[in-house]
Amino acid sequence: MVRIKRIYTEASSQDGLRILVDRVWPRGCTKKQAQLDAWRKDLAPSSGLRTWFGHDPMKWAEFCIRYREELQQPEPHRAIEELAKLSSNQTVTLLFGAADIAHNQAVVLKELIERAGG
Repeated sequence: MVRIKRIYTEASSQDGLRILVDRVWPRGCTKKQAQLDAWRKDLAPSSGLRTWFGHDPMKWAEFCIRYREELQQPEPHRAIEELAKLSSNQTVTLLFGAADIAHNQAVVLKELIERAGG
């Protein structure tokens, strides 16, 4: 099972494996509060894509296309397959810092991980 959650939301025992998928550390969040199991910067959008997007919902469809293209590179592709295997046996929660819970990279990653898991 793959879940997504804002990193600012309190950690829960139901989160399972907690993985931050942002390139930069979320402002105002301590490592103790985050309770991370992993920080996968390699799965975050490139700095250029993140800056271009700027969390503008009008750019969402194009962001998804560009981000999926970035994730086709060998390293992120392998990481997605690895997370798909992990999520078949345990809950994996993808954490993000964005305020918009519907338009962020974790939404795209969740879909790709679930698709890779069959």
